[in-house]
Amino acid sequence: MPFYHVPYGTGSQGFHLPEDWDVDIIAPGAPGAAGAAGALKNPEEAARQALASLPPDIFYPETVCPHLRTPGRAAPNRAASNRAASGAAGRARVAIAVNDHTRPVPHRQLLPPLLARLEDAGYSRSRITFYIATGSHEAPSEAELRQILPPDITEGCAVRIHNCRDAKQLVHLGTTRLGTPCEINRSYVESDLKIVVGNIEPHQFMGWSGGAKSAAIGLAGHKTITANHRHLTRKDCGPCRYSDNPMRMDVEQMGRMAGVHLALNVVMNSSRDITGVFAGPPETVMQQAISFAASHFTAAAGAPADLVIASPGGHPKDINLYQTQKALRHAALAAKPCGAVILAAECPSGVGHDLYQSWMKNKKNFAEVQEAYEKEEFRLGVHKAKMIADDAEGRRVYLASALESSTVRALLFHPCASVEAALEEWKKSRPKNAPSPRVLILPFANSTVPQLTLTG
Repeated sequence: MPFYHVPYGTGSQGFHLPEDWDVDIIAPGAPGAAGAAGALKNPEEAARQALASLPPDIFYPETVCPHLRTPGRAAPNRAASNRAASGAAGRARVAIAVNDHTRPVPHRQLLPPLLARLEDAGYSRSRITFYIATGSHEAPSEAELRQILPPDITEGCAVRIHNCRDAKQLVHLGTTRLGTPCEINRSYVESDLKIVVGNIEPHQFMGWSGGAKSAAIGLAGHKTITANHRHLTRKDCGPCRYSDNPMRMDVEQMGRMAGVHLALNVVMNSSRDITGVFAGPPETVMQQAISFAASHFTAAAGAPADLVIASPGGHPKDINLYQTQKALRHAALAAKPCGAVILAAECPSGVGHDLYQSWMKNKKNFAEVQEAYEKEEFRLGVHKAKMIADDAEGRRVYLASALESSTVRALLFHPCASVEAALEEWKKSRPKNAPSPRVLILPFANSTVPQLTLTG
C-alpha cells in the first residue's frame, strides 16, 4: 500500500492507505496547490535590501519623535545628514515586538540586518528593547526565550515579556470604531521608534497574521484581546480576508493608535523557507505581502472528502491543542459534513489553556458545547471550545497526540496512539459495502486554505 507521512512535533507520522482509495495531498507546492514560490537564496540579504530601500526618515527619531528635536528646529527632510539624525538617535528608545514561541518566525535571518540598520541610524544596542508579544498565551520558558531571541544575535539589547493581565504594563489609548478599548504595553507605546517583526500567513478569523497585529494583539491587554476576539463568529471574519474583515481592520486602527512605525515581515513556504521579505509602514507591508502571499496558502481541493488527515505542520504549530485547533478549522473546510478528521499533533505542552480545559469538563457532546456557549458572555479560552464545536459537530475527530487519553476524551476528541491507529478505527466504523473513500491529506493545515469544487 502507498506510504504517506505528515509532520508531527519535530518529526513525522507515517501511515499507509489502500491503493484503491481516492487520495490527494493538499499543500502549498503540492499537486493542486496554487503558485507556491521557491525559497530565497539569501533571505538575510533580502531583509537588508528591504530595509535599505526605505526612506531614511522612518528610522530617524527627529522625524518620528518631535520631542527629541532641538528647540526651534524643523523636522529634517530626506536630505538631512546622518550625523544630525544619529545625535537624536542616541537619546531615543527603540521597541521591537516579536512573536512568542508559538510562531515560527526566522529571527536569525531577520534580526541581524534590522539591528545593523538601526545601529547605522545611530541607535546603540543599550537603547533597543525586544518585547515578547505573548498576547493571551503563557509566558515562554527560559529555553523557549533563547529560541525566540538567540542571545548571540541580541546581545546588548534588553528583553521584556508582555503580560496581558498586568494592568501596570498597560496604557489606555482610547476606543476603536468597533468598540474595542485599546490598551497596549505602556513601555512599548512610550518608546520613540516602534517596530514589529513577524510572518504573514492566513489566520482563521483575523484573515492574515502579521503587520501591526504583533503589537496590537500581541502586546495588548486581556480586555482588548477579548473585545476584539468576541467578533470572531461574524461572517466577514475568516481566512485570507483583509480589507473587509472587521477584526483585522480593528487591529490596523489599534496599530495606528499605538503609533507602530515599521513592520519587518516575511512570507514562508511549507518548509519554513523565506520566500519574500517586506519592510515599511505596517499597512503598506500587509497590502504588499498579501498580494504576494495569497496564492501560497490556497489550494484547490476538489470535492469534499470522506476523511481528512491533517497536521498543523509540526513544531511549534502543534505545541499544544489550543494551537492545533487552527488545523481543524482548515481540515473541516475540506471535509464532508458527516466526514471524519484525523489530527496528527504532538501537543508536548498539553492543552494550552486552563479555562478551555476546565470549561469543557462534563460536556457530553459538541451540541451541548454550542448550547452552553450561547448562554454566557464571551471569554477567551471558551471561544476555542466554540470554534472546535463548529468544526467537529457531526464529524468524528481523531487526535493522534502525546496527550493522556482521558484528557482527549474529556475534550470530545477520539484519542489514538498514531495516525495509523486512527485509520484502523475509522475503517471499522465504515459500512462493509461502502465505496472507496475520498481522502485529503493536509500536511501543513494551519497555513493551507482548501478551495473546494462543489457541485449540485
